[in-house]
Amino acid sequence: MELLLPNPANSTPLTTLGFLDRAATAYGDSPSIVYNNVSYTWLQTHCRCLQMASSLTSLGIQRGQVVSVVAPNVPSMYELQFSVPMSGAVLNNINTRLDAHTLSILLQHSESKLVFVDHHSSSLVLEAISLFPRNTEHPQLILIDDEMVSSGSKSTSSTSHFLDHYEGILEDGITSCPKGVSLSHRAIFIKTMDALVDWSVPNQPVYLWTLPIFHANGWSFPWGMAAVGGTNICHRKVDPSQIYRLIKQHKVTHMCGAPVVLNVLSNSPDLETLDHHVQILTAGSPPPAPVLARTESIGFVVSHGYGLTETGGIVVSCAWKQKWNKLPLTERARLKSRQGVNTVGLTEADVLDPKTGEPVKRDGKTVGEVVLRGGSLTLGYLKDTEGTSKCMRENGWFYTGYVGVIHPDGYLEIKDRSKDIIISGGENISSPEVESVLYSYPAVNEAAVVAKPDKFWGETPCAFVSLKKNGELTQKPSENEIIQYCRDRLPHYMVPKTMVFENELPKTSTGKVQKFILRRIAKAMSLVGVP
Repeated sequence: MELLLPNPANSTPLTTLGFLDRAATAYGDSPSIVYNNVSYTWLQTHCRCLQMASSLTSLGIQRGQVVSVVAPNVPSMYELQFSVPMSGAVLNNINTRLDAHTLSILLQHSESKLVFVDHHSSSLVLEAISLFPRNTEHPQLILIDDEMVSSGSKSTSSTSHFLDHYEGILEDGITSCPKGVSLSHRAIFIKTMDALVDWSVPNQPVYLWTLPIFHANGWSFPWGMAAVGGTNICHRKVDPSQIYRLIKQHKVTHMCGAPVVLNVLSNSPDLETLDHHVQILTAGSPPPAPVLARTESIGFVVSHGYGLTETGGIVVSCAWKQKWNKLPLTERARLKSRQGVNTVGLTEADVLDPKTGEPVKRDGKTVGEVVLRGGSLTLGYLKDTEGTSKCMRENGWFYTGYVGVIHPDGYLEIKDRSKDIIISGGENISSPEVESVLYSYPAVNEAAVVAKPDKFWGETPCAFVSLKKNGELTQKPSENEIIQYCRDRLPHYMVPKTMVFENELPKTSTGKVQKFILRRIAKAMSLVGVP
């Protein structure tokens, strides 16, 4: 056996770039990207990506240098997921909702040589670069103007600070995210194939881009859609009326989104029962069971999983059992709200006792930290060896910072992030459990629960809620009514002691509630003596 060694024929490096070559051959005449009145086939997309990769090389971008992208889900954003790595450069997708200061730090930290900038973000990027220290090299800027492409006319945007337009340089014929997570081609290949298998994605689906590509590289589906010859329906932002229109117009079959997207769709005034089933994959934060139930009741088929930027996408999924289909909708939603078991592409997932390092009891009650290991995990954090060593331990596990339990049937359930657990009088309170009850209250639109400092208990649950619009309510509920509703359904220590009504909860661009903002408010309330 010692003579049977790897050789070039059986040890080809794994990369998702080959998916595009295959798509051009197998699905060449099929639509690849649809956006407003613009449409490309897979053969055209293949040619455009090759042209852009060549243009990047012509611009002097060298292997291993960083190319950043600040753009929403428009066609060029999709194409750059292939073009940049094709050129040998490192792709850095950046959140479009960052402030100039944070963006400036990211561009400097990554040492970006070139930045593709959507025309709506041009002033933001220019401000970010103006914050660079003196005598610091500035990256070259390329303007993305999809309105110019759609209309076929010249752009009206100022280009004095930009090297050229995207289409202009196109004619000239390892990934990382904002916090420095670095993923290899091999990891992305494994994750992409894993995602397609786990979600049972068929050939040539119609995929609606409701998940920002800059969020964990779109959970690997930019490359996944190339692998199966799918049609990518692009649009700029999550707007319920537009989403329902696009689903109907293009017969959308698949889409992804954080639980907040499900909540927006199931509470929208434009809500209508779908005329065909649409597969929707959700992750990012534990979804409340009532939201899952409402979403499925209108024709969406919800799949749920768990992943991080460090895993390249979803690596734990709630593998569905046929016998569960016989259960009532609410019970099915409760089971589906659990994160589940490791996908086939992840070697192992477990929950370890933080003190002993041993696996916790499989009783659905004993909590510990969620740990993972497998080929799709990050190489580490860019220029942050300390951060890398904290997560990638010598015992062979990646520590996620999430608290969870393992149920008797082996399914994992995330209880909270470690920093979000509320400890009241020595009892651990899982905020998602309280939030799930709040979401079941008919008048509640959004809910989030955080710790509020308390002199006697240490911390108490403080709930922030937004209510459904006036047209949907006969009468606005009082704080006491909602608290009593929770008291009837939760152990006494888990019931929110404080209720705060907001017009809308603060959220990130990917739909996660910004609990750090709510914690600040709760802390300020405790300082001024608000009960």
